[in-house]
Amino acid sequence: MTIKNALLMTLGFILLGLGVVARFVPLMPTTPLVLLAAGCFSVSNKKIAGWLQRNRFFGPYIDHYRTKQGVKVSLKIVSIIILWLGLFISMIRLQSIKFCIILGIVGIGVTIHLLLIKTKKETGSENIEKIENIEKI
Repeated sequence: MTIKNALLMTLGFILLGLGVVARFVPLMPTTPLVLLAAGCFSVSNKKIAGWLQRNRFFGPYIDHYRTKQGVKVSLKIVSIIILWLGLFISMIRLQSIKFCIILGIVGIGVTIHLLLIKTKKETGSENIEKIENIEKI
């Protein structure tokens, strides 16, 4: 393994770790972190890159970007709900009008951005897969 590959793998794991955190932290962008990690792995380790593309949590981020299909409505709704829950919790904890206004403006901007992203239409087969996955749980 070359130094370049070792550095890219290390960076890929750091970015992927941040991507995991970003899934739960409002205003932290998951998609760019996962895409950058995928880029690092595609150069340094094809096996990890393949695993990441097949991963049920992060694979869709890569797939949606690569195919330019858009984002499912359900993902947009969940993202907006998590965004605003996080913002409201932050507003309550900060108790500062100035920061509440700033967080509100940022929240509105991110919400508009999410709504403007191309929406991927969910087919009947995807809905059946969701039901089957729920039944497995």
